[in-house]
Amino acid sequence: MFSFITALFANSSEKRIRSYRRELDMVKTIEAEYSTTITTVEQIQAKTHEFQSRFSGLDISDAIDLQTIRQRLEETKYEAFALHRRACEIIYSQEFDLGSGHKITWNMIPYDVQIIGAMTLHDGNISEMRTGEGKTLVATIAAYLNALVGTGVHIVTVNDYLARRDASEMGIIYNTLGLSVGVVSHGQGFEDKRAAYDSDVVYATNNELGFDYLRDNMASSVALRAMGIRWFAIIDEVDSILVDEARTPLIISAPDAEATNQYARFAAMARSLVSETHYKIDEKQKTATLTENGIAKIEEYIGVDNIYVSQYFNDLHHIENALKASAVYKRDVDYLIRNDEVMIIDEHTGRVLSGRRYSDGLHQAIEAKEGVTVQQESRTLASITFQNYFRLYKKLSGMTGTAKTEEEEFYKIYSLEVIQIPTNKPIKRIDRGDLLFRSEKGKFDYIVRLIESLHEKGQPILVGTVSVAKSEYLSDLLTTRGIPHNVLNAKQDSREAEVIAAAGSYGAITIATNMAGRGTDIKIDDRVRTLTGIVGLDGAAGSQEYPLGGLFVIGTEKHETRRIDNQLRGRSGRQGDPGLSQFMISPQDDIMRIFGGNRLFSILSSFESHPEHDPLIESKALMRNITTIQKQVEGRNFDIRKHILEYDDVLNQHRLAIYARRNRILEGADIHSEVVDMIESESERLVGLVDTSATLSAMDSDILTAIASEVNSFSESSIARVEDYSTATDTASLIETTQTLLAGKIETLRNSGTEEQFAEFERRLTLAGIDELWMQHIDRMAHLREEVAFEGYAQKNPLVVYKERAYDHFVAMIHTIEHRVVKGLLTAKAQESIDTVNLEESLLTSYLETAEATHAESTGIADEGRVAISMFHRDHRGTTKSIKTDDMSIRDMSLPVVGRNDPCPCGSEKKYKQCHGK
Repeated sequence: MFSFITALFANSSEKRIRSYRRELDMVKTIEAEYSTTITTVEQIQAKTHEFQSRFSGLDISDAIDLQTIRQRLEETKYEAFALHRRACEIIYSQEFDLGSGHKITWNMIPYDVQIIGAMTLHDGNISEMRTGEGKTLVATIAAYLNALVGTGVHIVTVNDYLARRDASEMGIIYNTLGLSVGVVSHGQGFEDKRAAYDSDVVYATNNELGFDYLRDNMASSVALRAMGIRWFAIIDEVDSILVDEARTPLIISAPDAEATNQYARFAAMARSLVSETHYKIDEKQKTATLTENGIAKIEEYIGVDNIYVSQYFNDLHHIENALKASAVYKRDVDYLIRNDEVMIIDEHTGRVLSGRRYSDGLHQAIEAKEGVTVQQESRTLASITFQNYFRLYKKLSGMTGTAKTEEEEFYKIYSLEVIQIPTNKPIKRIDRGDLLFRSEKGKFDYIVRLIESLHEKGQPILVGTVSVAKSEYLSDLLTTRGIPHNVLNAKQDSREAEVIAAAGSYGAITIATNMAGRGTDIKIDDRVRTLTGIVGLDGAAGSQEYPLGGLFVIGTEKHETRRIDNQLRGRSGRQGDPGLSQFMISPQDDIMRIFGGNRLFSILSSFESHPEHDPLIESKALMRNITTIQKQVEGRNFDIRKHILEYDDVLNQHRLAIYARRNRILEGADIHSEVVDMIESESERLVGLVDTSATLSAMDSDILTAIASEVNSFSESSIARVEDYSTATDTASLIETTQTLLAGKIETLRNSGTEEQFAEFERRLTLAGIDELWMQHIDRMAHLREEVAFEGYAQKNPLVVYKERAYDHFVAMIHTIEHRVVKGLLTAKAQESIDTVNLEESLLTSYLETAEATHAESTGIADEGRVAISMFHRDHRGTTKSIKTDDMSIRDMSLPVVGRNDPCPCGSEKKYKQCHGK
């Protein structure tokens, strides 16, 4: 089935390329005409104004107008692409001053394949382009066409450095074409940010875009919203953002409870536990599970008979986090310590995730473990995943050098096809088979000998490692041999772009953790390009011969996903340059140790007599076996991301409904009719509080008194009297009478001031109710995800239960909002209340005074075990970003044993032995 899908995508990609080549001929025909009729920048800009006039008067938020816009874009694209290329020709070789002494000479004219890449982006797909093929310029071509609509195009990057760099350098071509360009970055002032969003093309990070969306939907007035309409987004390194970061929701959070000494207490307890005796670690799931002995020891430590009862759930939560911090999360692998802080390391790039924190108490548990200051906990105010944020755009596209391995996920989740764009020049890089060693020590000894031999010939070398610890270990080995080198990892990241850019220089040796430096080309110098000769090293697998020339990429072990391996290989051989790549592997490598199985060890058993520092075998078959393992891991990770999305889609529907209602109010919609409906609902609720099942003739004054009492509980002054209900004949008339009484009270308040004042009063009161109850709803939904994880043991699908209960919670929230609004109106004291009530008095606004924007990273799902990351960094409005998940694995010990042929508790409807019982 998978091979069929792969073939289907491959055929689609090839057909697209053939079609695009035919369209390219049309672009060239127009370009030939422009080469004689357009010769100045002024003529270029005049042509742009002509294009823009074709979209004048069309509203992108109107469905019919949107269809017209799409049609006119198709009619304009060949002219726009030709004009872009003509603009590049006119300014070619001109020098531009970018400020701060930075000057650049424009030397780019789009290749044919870059035009094809732009066509792919414009069609709302992913352009897979090799490293060095000029994706940055490709984005400007598609962005130019779509910016003609008059609504800003968002070009999304993975960090602020790339956003500022690309906005500055590509601003040359945008300005030549007559478009404005802005950049949105962390820490930017609100006015600057809003001005940037008003630009024709906006460069920003995925994090800032997501946070600004949340902030805009927490704003107390339209004037405090920055973003505008989400029209078209081009995501650079789309695999990093939509796949690697897919499990990392953005969260606006605020300080909540103070950190307690409980963290230190449970950290000490965790240190006393012994692996295998008190707990077991599952490295595939990245969880630690208590054994019966471990449970007994903890219960003895705390002094209770059963830790798995509700009154001890808070202690259990601390235990879970302390055990994960102690046994699962490793220093200089998952995080490092800097300036008395725990700093998270990105598992995909090796960079420090500045400002991020694990959420739900895990970060505090790690702080307690490491003996640094334990910081304050936080409360979530708003959140969204990247999956749901980017699906808000009317058109979405992306670029990367490595998307093909995840094309099924891109299509199923985002409806994006992956189109492989041909390279401008043939690829000359040689990708050697994996080299297997008996031990990790032997592998690194061989790598050091190889680096030393290559370095003597001037060959530049890039060595990829998977962790800070491994990079430092290799660095120590090279230093001992007196071999000069640069190290790029989470501890030395300040010179990243500079070091990576120089990694192709004669004799350069660079050790980089994972894909540090992604986004910066490694260009080899002329001496390296012309190197000739062969370096040979002898070993058990025979003499290993390495031709000189180009950049040599050495992978010190395989990663869980093929994409990251391909990214590392792709640093060599850009634009037809020579190059070489090879991975060295050993049984101690994480992917081999955790996922490798018995096949690897059967291979090793036949080489027991060989020295451990000699390579045993170079095998394409071995590469295929590892690729199979990686595909299995990728499939598992996709299932996890998909499952998380299924849960988040439920909350996303609630989010969209609440934000839509909130925005209508902010934009001045008359909500008095809604208030009237609220009064009717509240009247039904109030009457329903009293048992009126008997016939009205049988009702005594006690029933009517009870109803009047419930109504009067709304206000400090009396609203209803028993005699007001004397003419009621049934329950419906009781409700009608109550509605009349409540409406009359509110009408009196309304007449005490101007109509405008009362409308503002209603608006602010409703917003305050929405904001406060939405915060509570987010917390309630997070708890619900934990609760339903146990439903699988009752033979129920946790997701189905979650959807049902989530709907009930949402309806209850809406009713509570209505209740608060009506009660607020009834308890207001005439003109005084209308004059003094203010949205800034709401709970949300009080939290926003200390709020932060955080970003969290998940490693699982609600019923499999989840981990949360919160990222705290203050911005111009004092808001933050965070990500959240929760580990349920420790609690599983108290649950019934699942038979291998029983349905899996995760709700997959598979047998346990075929799912989580593997």
